[in-house]
Amino acid sequence: MTERKALTTFDLLNMKRRQEKITMVTAYDAPTARLVEQAGIDLILVGDSLGMVVLGYETTVPVTLEAMIHHTKAVRRGAPHTMIVADMPFLTAHYTPDEVLRAAGRLLQDAGAQAVKLEGGKEIAETVARLTRAGVPVMGHIGLKPQTVLQMGGYRVAGKDDDDRNALIEDARVLASAGVFSIVIEAVPETVAQMITDELTIPTIGIGAGRYVDGQVLVFHDLIGLTFGHQAKFVKHYAHVRETIEQALIQYRDEVREGLFPAPEHIYKL
Repeated sequence: MTERKALTTFDLLNMKRRQEKITMVTAYDAPTARLVEQAGIDLILVGDSLGMVVLGYETTVPVTLEAMIHHTKAVRRGAPHTMIVADMPFLTAHYTPDEVLRAAGRLLQDAGAQAVKLEGGKEIAETVARLTRAGVPVMGHIGLKPQTVLQMGGYRVAGKDDDDRNALIEDARVLASAGVFSIVIEAVPETVAQMITDELTIPTIGIGAGRYVDGQVLVFHDLIGLTFGHQAKFVKHYAHVRETIEQALIQYRDEVREGLFPAPEHIYKL
């Protein structure tokens, strides 16, 4: 079997030109990453959403650079032949220029990512430009920005009024000019995402941004139905493994209590 090769930013640009849809899924550990790679997904995002999905925080804000490096290393070991994008966690986009470069460098050199993702628009344009000038591939992220949830007072759809829509379009333009190779658009009306996608020459990847973006991203645990609490409107469950896992645990508990496990076939003998 021919060994799969990780996509490059150039490959993604060509996919947009050919109107081929891009697939991206989050992963936070090696087993998950292995499954995502085996499925032929184009990109893996090691998102700071790991704070809520696997670390139990209420927001992404507590996630540190060290946590992102730790989980990105695990994902790289599980998916050695897939392009990996790692989130720059809360506030890192606003570090001093040298600190930003060092943080991004650690995610690429130490953790094995091929690109980093930064939340924000024109306010981080110079940071993006500095990173790209230094050779760091950067993915942008506009619309709903989870790292600003404390400031915004919750998770809200972006781009619903004229001023907000115009600001989003301007953010996308500025980020493209600063050198991002793609932009994630989260939780915006479909028509707004389409306007941005049609204008840009770089790919857009939507999450809750409708049908007319260049690709889609979903959180792995949402996709397989291994989630708790509120579910965003844009989430689709392609499986329901939570119920399967719960039933397996209950069956294990019962069999141990009833003396049915371990059975003879599970026992070593002299």
